[in-house]
Amino acid sequence: MDPNGGPRPASLTLATFNVHLGVDGWGRPFDVVGGCRALGADVLVMQESWTPDGGAPSTASVVAAQLGYSVVAEVGMARGRLFDPLPTATARWGPRVGPWRSSFHLDDEHWRLRKAGTGSGSTPGRLGLAVLSRVPVRGHQVIPLVRLRRDPAQRIVIGCDVELEDGELAVFGTHMAHITHGSHAQFRRLHGLLPPPTRAAVLAGDMNLWGPPVNSYLRGWRRALTARTWPAYRPHSQLDHVLVTPPVSVLGARVGPFAGSDHLPVVVGLALT
Repeated sequence: MDPNGGPRPASLTLATFNVHLGVDGWGRPFDVVGGCRALGADVLVMQESWTPDGGAPSTASVVAAQLGYSVVAEVGMARGRLFDPLPTATARWGPRVGPWRSSFHLDDEHWRLRKAGTGSGSTPGRLGLAVLSRVPVRGHQVIPLVRLRRDPAQRIVIGCDVELEDGELAVFGTHMAHITHGSHAQFRRLHGLLPPPTRAAVLAGDMNLWGPPVNSYLRGWRRALTARTWPAYRPHSQLDHVLVTPPVSVLGARVGPFAGSDHLPVVVGLALT
């Protein structure tokens, strides 16, 4: 029985989705709720949820309220500003690669601040990581990772436990720093903080790193899916991963449809062996 007295589910559908604050590269909003609804996930790990200053709900809170999720945890990792949509936006997802970001910037990323004269309206707030669930979970924890000097965000891992029919599954969600910021130090710490491979566990998130090196850092874990997830409008690399330990069976895995972010979501079905 689950903590509320109902039968425990035999399996779990888990998804990870970097929603890019709910805007495209020009700052134009897209249908985040619709994109998350299409995943059909019991547990959703959401990266780059945006919480504006002033009391408006976060991206994760809006999705939770409209799709029947509970917010297991949502933690801000960095402060920044979300820019108003550019009037010069075209049909492209965003501007061509260059020195200026046209949708948002983090407070310690001044070199990526929108170029003067191309739109000045913006909203301050914080960028965060969230875990949402439509199934009962037992407790949660927030694990800080090594703060990197070149990274404007404090990276974390959110963990919780889900009771399945055949036992307990530990679920972890994260959003790692880029390898150019020195994320190898975070991966080394992460490996020591996660449960041993003998325990049923799953780790999901935007790793900002390709699959083979992720595997090399997380010995004993395996990738549930190998596919291209970034950039979503023309994917050539996989940055979004779900990894499981040997006691976990992967019932199915897929890349979700393009919703408007620069990342494609990943969806997996999980059970205990």
